[in-house]
Amino acid sequence: MTKRSKGANEDKLIETKSKNVSGKSQKQKKPVEAESLKEEDLLQASGTDSDYDGDSLPGSLNSDDFDSDFSDSEDDGTHEGTEDGDVEFSDDDDVLGSDNNEEHGSDEDSERGEAVEESDSSEDEVPSRNTVGNVPLKWYEDEKHIGYDLTGKKITKKEKQDKLDSFLATIDDSKTWRKIYDEYNDEDVELTKEESKIVQRILKGEAPHADFDPYAPYVEWFKHDDAIHPLSSAPEPKRRFIPSKWEAKKVVKIVRAIRKGWIKFDKPEEEPNVYLLWGDDSTSDQKSKHLTYIPPPKLKLPGHDESYNPSLEYIPTEEEKASYELMFEEDRPKFIPTRFTSLRSIPAYENALKESFERCLDLYLCPRVRKKRINIDPESLKPKLPSRKDLRPYPNSCYLEYKGHTGAVTSISTDSSGEWIASGSTDGSVRMWEVETGRCLKVWQFDEAIMCVAWNPLSRLPVLAVAMGRDLFFLNTELGTDEEQEITKERLHSGNIPEPDASVAAIVTWLPDELYGGIKIRHFKSISSIDWHRKGDYLSTVMASGETRGVVLHQLSKQKTQRLPFKIRGLPVCTLFHPSLSYFFVATRKDVRVYNLLKPGEATKKLETGLREISSMAIHPGGDNLIVGSKEGKMCWFDMDLSSKPYKTLKNHPKDITNVAVHRSYPLFASCSEDSTAYVFHGMVYNDLNQNPLIVPLEILRGHSSKGGVLDCKFHPRQPWLFTAGADSIIKLYCH
Repeated sequence: MTKRSKGANEDKLIETKSKNVSGKSQKQKKPVEAESLKEEDLLQASGTDSDYDGDSLPGSLNSDDFDSDFSDSEDDGTHEGTEDGDVEFSDDDDVLGSDNNEEHGSDEDSERGEAVEESDSSEDEVPSRNTVGNVPLKWYEDEKHIGYDLTGKKITKKEKQDKLDSFLATIDDSKTWRKIYDEYNDEDVELTKEESKIVQRILKGEAPHADFDPYAPYVEWFKHDDAIHPLSSAPEPKRRFIPSKWEAKKVVKIVRAIRKGWIKFDKPEEEPNVYLLWGDDSTSDQKSKHLTYIPPPKLKLPGHDESYNPSLEYIPTEEEKASYELMFEEDRPKFIPTRFTSLRSIPAYENALKESFERCLDLYLCPRVRKKRINIDPESLKPKLPSRKDLRPYPNSCYLEYKGHTGAVTSISTDSSGEWIASGSTDGSVRMWEVETGRCLKVWQFDEAIMCVAWNPLSRLPVLAVAMGRDLFFLNTELGTDEEQEITKERLHSGNIPEPDASVAAIVTWLPDELYGGIKIRHFKSISSIDWHRKGDYLSTVMASGETRGVVLHQLSKQKTQRLPFKIRGLPVCTLFHPSLSYFFVATRKDVRVYNLLKPGEATKKLETGLREISSMAIHPGGDNLIVGSKEGKMCWFDMDLSSKPYKTLKNHPKDITNVAVHRSYPLFASCSEDSTAYVFHGMVYNDLNQNPLIVPLEILRGHSSKGGVLDCKFHPRQPWLFTAGADSIIKLYCH
């Protein structure tokens, strides 16, 4: 222990012995507490101001530093708090205390006198050394002094220490954290222990003064227990509930003064809406008014060649001047340097007015707008599609060619087994081919160009429908077993043709086919499209110029024709039967309407394509998705459960799309165009209604000549193969 702590302990021992005898009885009751207090006194006395904590940085201010440096002051308080006799002493201590009793009493009287003399008045504060008042210190930044003292002498500035020297000084001095730099007086002020205690209490969230009691007992100023009457029981006056008459009179006076012109208001100054056309843009307020404002470009400053006395290297020769005359006016230089002896001999610039006028036109007519460009990686905008290797199999190469037609092949159709394919051409022939070998099995020759062919979807009824001009022929392909041939001949027997109804007689006529022994139906307009029902008994024909009578349904078993039980709006292009339900799709030039054949009336759904003109359509085997091709190279995918507008619109072909096709079992669909290409896509339809269909482009099939393009395409019913019919009279088979 230091001398200071020993002296403080001796004073406290004397002070405790001077108390009354009642303290001794309390000492005996709490011996354990006395021992703990002794240990705390020893610990607090050991923490002096000279101790230095090496772990803490100099200049840091926290509560731990305050606790370590205020140990002396806390020691004083703890010993003063033991006046009631918490510590036991020996008899020798009693004798020592009795000898110094009088001296201790005199010390207490002196301390009480000092406490009385303390005052909180601002007059007791130490006056400031600098007497400049409220003058900003920035005025003295360039001066060698910082102000003046009470005698009027200059207060010179201290030399600023190097950062390294100041850092080393803070390490050597353990009380550096108490020092605060006073910028006003240019000196370091060290906080006293009382001020440090105040800072310590503020850091702990306590009141600055130790005498403040935050939990003082509440004093009730008014006691309502014994009160008979309230403070004021007068009733509310009436004037508090009605408008003030005095205020109304005052308002009337102000209104009269305004009307008579006694009170005049300052009108807002109108800012002139003009600006300097040739002024500097830095002083213009256009930037603040318009966020997208771009200042006009400044004219190029004249160079050496525009000087009145340029050097000889800038002056063109006569040959160069002659070459300028042979140039175009746009490429010809606008200014030719000329040399003059003095400024007086320079003539007026002949193009000055013209160039000024063009400059004004540029400033007036050319808009300047700042457009913000968003820096987005183009690759991030592409949808994440699966790899084509994972979507195999799909047709990607030509495997076989079917040659034999002399004209453009307009239509092809495969039978339900996939062994045979039929084709129609503009040379008037219909050919039946074997798919695997490419051998032509049979040929039917007609006088007119074939528009379309369609094979019956039933395998037990090998009938081929052929449309040319106004006639529709049903041909027996002579395939299948003997029983199937008997059924086919029965269906195509023309002996029992019933008489048509009056409403249908003007549209179609059932006739026997004398050439090939079948049946033909003659329509009143040219046929453009045919489509079989899934059961193989009904067939729809489309006459593009037939208007409201342009679509009729034929029943082969009864050899009967009937009109649609609803009115068609627009010119029909093609029709489709639903693959599983009794719905009928009719495509006009702009829209596609869906009708229910069991409930005649208005259309159940209208699909808005947004295309210029529809050319073809195909339906997914599930029946909920429809693909529509157009004559502008666009293809629309409709999810009919989702919306009546296209789910996806694909723009792949630069020319008209002639036909679209969907595979029966594989997630594939294709389109062919007059640009001699066929596009193959992956189109997966999920059973989950929350998941949208996946459409991925797979392959571009080329091989047909550029003359006429590809006129038709069909998928193989069982294999991922694609047949294409070209205007070059060739049919190609593409395999995986």
